[in-house]
Parts: sequence; C-alpha cells; structure tokens
Amino acid sequence: MHAGYTARGLLCYDEINFGSAVTIDERLEKLTERHEALTQAVDLLAAMYQQNERRLTQVLDAINRLANIAEAHDVRLDDHEHPPDDPSRAA
Repeated sequence: MHAGYTARGLLCYDEINFGSAVTIDERLEKLTERHEALTQAVDLLAAMYQQNERRLTQVLDAINRLANIAEAHDVRLDDHEHPPDDPSRAA
C-alpha cells in the first residue's frame, strides 16, 4: 500500500489531518500547481546559471587581460632595473 494511505481504507494524509475528503480532481489540481511552480523554479535556476556562466566568462577574460598587463609591466620593470649597458646583464 502507498505510504500516503492508511491500511483501514483509501484515506490520504490530507484527509486524516484536515478531516475532509479530497477528491482525485483536487489532488490533481494541487499536483499540477506544484508542478507548475517547480517548472518555474527550474526555469529561473537555468536562467541564473546561464547568467552566472556569462559573468564567469567575463571575469576570467578580465583576469587574463590583467595577467597580460602585469607580465608586460614586469618586463618593463626588469628593463629599468637592468639597463642594456649594465655590465651585470652580460653573463
């Protein structure tokens, strides 16, 4: 027997807890409403996921650009620390 029903008859927990009989149509309506709510939640989560993926791509792109800038500045700083006519540079 299904967990939502008692052994003494086909009463569902809603019927026992609220004291009123719930018809199949009412149960189907509740299930349909829950399904619609879950569908909306999944759609919202999917949209949020796509938006986060776009943002992550933008952040990673910005990090890569900053890494390239930092590397270029590092090379320039090395050039300033050791000018071309610096004898310690010839090894």
